[in-house]
Amino acid sequence: MNAAAASPESSGNVIDLRAALSERYLAYALSTITARSLPDVRDGLKPVQRRIVYAMLQLRLDPSSGFKKCARVVGDVIGRYHPHGDAAVYDALVRLAQDFAHRYPLVDGQGNFGNIDGDNAAAMRYTESRLTEVAMALLEGIDEDTVEFRANYDGSEREPLVLPAAFPNLLANGSAGIAVGMATNIPPHNAAEILRALIFMLERPSDARLPETRELLHYIKGPDLPTGGVLIETQDNLEQAYATGRGSFRHRARWEVEKLPHGQYQIIVTEIPYQVQKSRLVERLAELLAARKLPLLADLQDESTEETRLVLIPRSRSVEPESLMEHLFRQSELEVRLSLNMNVLDAAGIPRVMSLADVLHAFILHRMDVLVRRSQHRLEKVEDRLEILDGYLKAFLDIDEVIRIVREEDEPKTELMRVFELSERQAEAILNLRLRNLRRLEEIEIKKERTGLRKERAELRALLQDEGLRRTHLKEQMQEGVERFGKEPRGGRLTSFGEASAHDANILELPVERSPVTVVCSRNGWIRAIKGHVQDGSEIKYKEGDTEGFVLKATTADKLLAVSRLGRCYVIAVDKLPSGRGMGEPINLLIDLAAGSDLIGLCVHDHEGELIFSTRQGRGFRAREGDIAAQTRTGRHVVNLAEGDSLQAVRPVQGDHIAVIGSNNRLLVFKLSELPQMNRGRGVILQRYREGYLEDLISFDLEQGLSWSAGQRTRTQKDVTTWLGVRGGSGRMAPPGFSKSRRM
Repeated sequence: MNAAAASPESSGNVIDLRAALSERYLAYALSTITARSLPDVRDGLKPVQRRIVYAMLQLRLDPSSGFKKCARVVGDVIGRYHPHGDAAVYDALVRLAQDFAHRYPLVDGQGNFGNIDGDNAAAMRYTESRLTEVAMALLEGIDEDTVEFRANYDGSEREPLVLPAAFPNLLANGSAGIAVGMATNIPPHNAAEILRALIFMLERPSDARLPETRELLHYIKGPDLPTGGVLIETQDNLEQAYATGRGSFRHRARWEVEKLPHGQYQIIVTEIPYQVQKSRLVERLAELLAARKLPLLADLQDESTEETRLVLIPRSRSVEPESLMEHLFRQSELEVRLSLNMNVLDAAGIPRVMSLADVLHAFILHRMDVLVRRSQHRLEKVEDRLEILDGYLKAFLDIDEVIRIVREEDEPKTELMRVFELSERQAEAILNLRLRNLRRLEEIEIKKERTGLRKERAELRALLQDEGLRRTHLKEQMQEGVERFGKEPRGGRLTSFGEASAHDANILELPVERSPVTVVCSRNGWIRAIKGHVQDGSEIKYKEGDTEGFVLKATTADKLLAVSRLGRCYVIAVDKLPSGRGMGEPINLLIDLAAGSDLIGLCVHDHEGELIFSTRQGRGFRAREGDIAAQTRTGRHVVNLAEGDSLQAVRPVQGDHIAVIGSNNRLLVFKLSELPQMNRGRGVILQRYREGYLEDLISFDLEQGLSWSAGQRTRTQKDVTTWLGVRGGSGRMAPPGFSKSRRM
């Protein structure tokens, strides 16, 4: 083929690369969101989970049947509904069977389906499975036109768009997934509590507004994790999280004190936090113990069988159990933070973050739709049967004539329709009637059946016409669900609630070794920790061509908060710094600074402290250190910078007012309260410049006045009324004698 023939231009197939990439990436993103990662609010399932459950129903793997090999199930799912890799389908199947991952497993597994230590399940050819009662509740009525079906990937089969879901699976089992640009994370809850909340909502008038979150929390206490444990969270935080659909919860291991002879004791951990691998937790504790970071702990042992039993041995019997556990909670995954992000697909397939009330309301609407469709389907069946029974009764009035017509007429169906005024279906049913059914007893049974069906038809018509009756019917279904799924031991609440210990965190830190050090970071980014607190900075040596950047007094137990000029924040442990014998090492070995970026701020990290961020273009905000700190090498993006802008200054909050100085030598003082607190953003305008940029700012107490360095001495302006204004002003010329470098 010559070059001209192969050219896109010559064949007319020229496309814009940017447009093509955008179109294809958007299609991929939508597919990931709607067909892979986010659950449906109605049945709480992702597509692969729904297909697994439906395929197992088609294989007749109900709880009363025998088990089938998981390989058979996976093969059916892949071949009929889900043309993806077998490993992905099997992993989803395994998770549905794990009672430590799902509060109410949908699959009953036989064989090795993994464990809480993080061990993988056996190969699918060795394991067997069938559906559980909970899964059957999700499928209840699926053959009665309760939900829409669609064609599968090749059009050869039909699959449900959603399951009827007589069980509130989304909240009961939770869900987690990461899509393109969005994610979901819903912890499991107690099914009986959810159903009681649904009953409460159904008892309200249909036109009433959705209940307040605090009203629902009277029934739904909070997450109920399959691994048990203890939730340490205030009612206000719970209410805020469920009202917005976003939040987090502190989840701790459950522990108890086991008394030993001679006043000794040991602590037994019987339940660990949700989604924490026990083996990894033990390894982490062992690493901390070996690194001498757990001064109150002498040893630990894993004596778990099918039940969790971690034995923690204190350093001495004088150590209080509460102090030891509080210390371990801070240092390890014996305490984790569970996130709540109720981002789900609504009934229209649109992803959105829902509140608790929204999720429950969506479930009620789905169940109402299922009830209407199921009732309509049953009504059609009843009316169809009544039509046939009416035909039978007409035939029983003159059986001899029926027999004569069948024996003598050439067109018996037409003659039956004429003589007895029957419909075509009725005549066809009479012709198909066996002779043995033409007895008197059969007529009595038919009349009895017709009476019962007429009563059922009246009830169904009343149900379809009266929303109040439908709400009452749903309420009865929910009450049956409470009795069905609220049975002990798994039906009862597994996760309890507690309060954080009153032990002061400072007391817990006393046993930790705290050696004084001086942290030195040069202007070129070489960092080290020198033993002791250096009094004279002139004694510190730097590489040739390098100069002083930051010099901080700290201890080996401290952490540093570093801020790059591009607006990223990092946390560095002081005990990870190289010693001060040499010139240190590049800070890039500890954190991932972007190319061309350098440090603009370095301080001893105070979790409760506040910092003020300001950019060259005169924008800024304040942020709490605990909210912006990131333990990862890549840090956290905190300041959004406009094109051509950069971070100019990072200063601690040390007073009730802020002073800003521009390159035009104009000074502006305004209240700290005018500066918003944010976790991330561009901030607000601090000072306006016709020509110029922000040079520096400082936080100070108005009563003490504004101080700045002037050569070897410090000057203070007690009365700053002249420069006092509101945020966003241009300010006035700085006082005489102000620093020529305009640095404060």
